[in-house]
Amino acid sequence: MKLKQLRVPALVAGALLLMGLVGLYAYLCTYVYLEPSLPTLAQMHDVQLKVPLRIYTVDGQLMAQIGTEQRAPVRYDQIPPMVRDAFLAAEDHRFFHEGGINLLSILRAGVVDLIEGRKAQGGSTITMEAARNVFLTLNKTYRRKLQESFIAYELDHYFSKQDVFQLYLNVIFFGERSYGVAAAAQTYYGKTLAQLTLPEAATLAGIVQAPSLYNPIVHPHLAADRRSYVLTQMLDQGYISAAQAQQADRAQIDARLHAPRVSVQAPYVAALVRQQMLQRFGPAAETAGYQVYTTIDGRLQGAADHAVQLGLLAYDRRHGWRGPIGRTVLARGATADQLRTLTDQYAPIGVLSPAVVVGVGQHSAEVYVRDHGFGKIDWSGLSWAGKALPHGLVGAAPQSAADVLSRGDVVYVVWRDPQNVLLAQVPQAEAAMVALDPDDGAIAALVGGFDYYISKYDRAVFAQRQPGSGFKPFYYSAALERGFTPASTFLNAPLVVGGAGSESTWRPANDTGQFGGPVRLRVALAHSLNLVSIRLMRALGIQYVSQYVKRFGFNPQALPQNLTLALGTLETNPLQMATGYAVFANGGYSVKPFLIERVINATGKTVWQAKPRIACHGCGQDVTLAQLQPAANAASLLAEADALRGGGAAYIPSGQLAPRVISADNDYIMTSMMRSVIKFGTGVRALALNRSDIAGKTGTTNNWKDAWFNGFTPHLVASVWAGFDDERTLGYGEEGAHVALPIWMRFMGQALQGVPQWRRPEPPGIVQLRISPRTGLLVSDENPNGIEEIFMANHLPSGRGALAQRPNQNQASAESIF
Repeated sequence: MKLKQLRVPALVAGALLLMGLVGLYAYLCTYVYLEPSLPTLAQMHDVQLKVPLRIYTVDGQLMAQIGTEQRAPVRYDQIPPMVRDAFLAAEDHRFFHEGGINLLSILRAGVVDLIEGRKAQGGSTITMEAARNVFLTLNKTYRRKLQESFIAYELDHYFSKQDVFQLYLNVIFFGERSYGVAAAAQTYYGKTLAQLTLPEAATLAGIVQAPSLYNPIVHPHLAADRRSYVLTQMLDQGYISAAQAQQADRAQIDARLHAPRVSVQAPYVAALVRQQMLQRFGPAAETAGYQVYTTIDGRLQGAADHAVQLGLLAYDRRHGWRGPIGRTVLARGATADQLRTLTDQYAPIGVLSPAVVVGVGQHSAEVYVRDHGFGKIDWSGLSWAGKALPHGLVGAAPQSAADVLSRGDVVYVVWRDPQNVLLAQVPQAEAAMVALDPDDGAIAALVGGFDYYISKYDRAVFAQRQPGSGFKPFYYSAALERGFTPASTFLNAPLVVGGAGSESTWRPANDTGQFGGPVRLRVALAHSLNLVSIRLMRALGIQYVSQYVKRFGFNPQALPQNLTLALGTLETNPLQMATGYAVFANGGYSVKPFLIERVINATGKTVWQAKPRIACHGCGQDVTLAQLQPAANAASLLAEADALRGGGAAYIPSGQLAPRVISADNDYIMTSMMRSVIKFGTGVRALALNRSDIAGKTGTTNNWKDAWFNGFTPHLVASVWAGFDDERTLGYGEEGAHVALPIWMRFMGQALQGVPQWRRPEPPGIVQLRISPRTGLLVSDENPNGIEEIFMANHLPSGRGALAQRPNQNQASAESIF
């Protein structure tokens, strides 16, 4: 009887054991089958999270974050205990005390799935969640569930609990493109983890179960209910007190979207950096967590953006009012919220804010300005708005505010304060600017257009436009090299290029249409006299000039091989022009522009470092292009670090010394001649900066299609271009001095604040002599009409005239055109 009683339990136990063995065998077979699809231990140890590319200024201010996933990995010890407790309470409070696989939860989930006929229950531990989010897809399949359990087993046995929990909090999805708890804290609250409050931490912990459902921005009431659950669990587990739970539960859900904390707006720079990073590191550049430190100076970048935008707005005002961007019917007594809604469809653009006109007086208008409130446009902000006519012309000046605006008009304005709002419009013209350190080529600021989000085309780097007279200093330098001097005289009179009756006959003229007799080269450059420049180009020879300007970075093959080159008919861009002018600014050395200073990978290791060639005046030697070799002198040379790079002494490897391309004498005289452009020439407006150490050259192309100013001090060079993308005219008289120079001045005025004036010392090869300002001939010291001029010691004028000292091989060709 007893045997019969024992037989049934034995059979049951045997059946269960057999089922267990069969199950174990099936599980092992499944593992063998799935093992090739599972990550190796080495791969688990070397998890590469998709971390966005971050771009910084030279001093560490964030400019951009690029990548489809917002993620900011943190270490376990960087996660505050309150945040850890919230997630443990919400997801798996047994995590630190049990294994990575909870078989009871999995069996329970499996039973529910069978009953409901769908994969509804997860049954996952934190370890399994980490395994799924890092190594697997989110598809709910039995195959994925088995893979998940195998990976979780490996994680649990070969990694610490802290490592697994850290991985989990860095990979889980929170919605709004945010992965990981640190990114979620920034996205929803604009805070670091250490700044989170208890209700905020509980809200974040509640999101992960269903990010779309418990999104506190989209569904605040559901998020509040889920937060209550998390707080209750934290109370039950002893993480918080009842009083803390009640207070946190009463807190308002105040989450809203926060963009990454960008300190410096420089989207054109960010686009360039992204392009260079993709070229250097491939597609992983955007997701491997690289941190790029650029050469951009945050203060100068802001000044450049501001200068370009205000300069274009000033130009645009000179060409009339094109009307409101929209119209709406305003109800009487419309509230601020209603007015805000009316402007929501219009995005702010640069310094421009959308506004609705709510009232029009005789000489003023009241507006509601988005993000600012109510303000007033007085007559000084309206009186410019004559109607824009074709061909850049402007209609009659308005006589009252009603001639310009009506109630319900939607317009753009520049907000200064409630009593000082300016009517404006999005400029149709564009401008670009590059500023760089001439001693090594580091780009300090770059602006590619009025607003990147209107046009992503970067005109500072990719536009190909004619520089006009801005090209003249490069071949004036060639003239000094060939024996001409600032006192050399050329005839400022009409000339005809081409044979009589030829269809290609060219009759160039000065921009002013005026001409005269002999003019010294210093005066010709200052006043940008085209007739003199063409005669000088003919005297030098186009072939010689084409080869000479290679020293400034120009490609001879890309230059027109005719006398129009004298008027700057080549195609170039602001970056190239700034690079060329850097030679004059740094004392005669060739540097290459660069934007990325260093690149740091996700582990904090520097994986790329710029090694620019540096213009070094105190190194005891001048390196020429011919002398510079890749394996030059091994000895490091003690050099004076320039003022912009911190001062003091530094060792510069000889391989990093920039080659000298023009002599110190040539450079000194050319800089002096370009200071004359500002002292009494086309750049005279820049005298308003009240500095003696600035120099530069205006540029204007045929029919006012392009306006330029290229200028510098010994420590900063900047080039500005303005024009239309379709190359139509800017309008009669809109020259470089009127359009580009004010932008340059506004930028330099801010850039040079607090910077002492300094001019490069006169080199030993310079001689000062007195000449006649009319003829350029030497005069005695007693001559009251004489003026001081500077010359190279080996190119001195004679009493017969400045032209007499030119090399013999050029004498005939030069004199034949006078």
